Amino acid sequence: MLLGKKRELGRKVEDMKVGEKLNLTEKIEDKDLLLYLGLTNDGNPLYIQHDFASQTVYEKPVVPNIMLTGIITSAISKYLPGPGSYITEQKLKFREPVYHYATIEFLLEVIEVDVKHNEVIIRIEATNEEGSSVVEGTVLVHPPQIINQLSTQATDNI
Repeated sequence: MLLGKKRELGRKVEDMKVGEKLNLTEKIEDKDLLLYLGLTNDGNPLYIQHDFASQTVYEKPVVPNIMLTGIITSAISKYLPGPGSYITEQKLKFREPVYHYATIEFLLEVIEVDVKHNEVIIRIEATNEEGSSVVEGTVLVHPPQIINQLSTQATDNI
């Protein structure tokens, strides 16, 4: 929890332009997988059991797709448009499995800006080390929009 620390808001829809891009590289580590599995209590053996996974078409443990989605939503919350953003729709296709210890390149690109409805559509492309597409799709985001300005004292704990 970030009590006592003021947070800057991300960019407003009026400040965003079609064609803006964000490149992000993420390496999937054991600690990330263990945190996810501990948080969700998701015991799918395909995610962590090498013996089980070796008997499947995947041959080795795979990264849960929701973890990849989490990387995307985190990038939106942190950078594009940033803090205060709210995702209202996701359309993602997971083209190939992502395996443990993979390094994934994510590209987020603004493809539509609707100032009237305070909406931005961001195209998502993610590729693995071999350059194969592993995730593609779009995310509909509402950038931060302040309608009631709070006093300084009220925002001190945000």
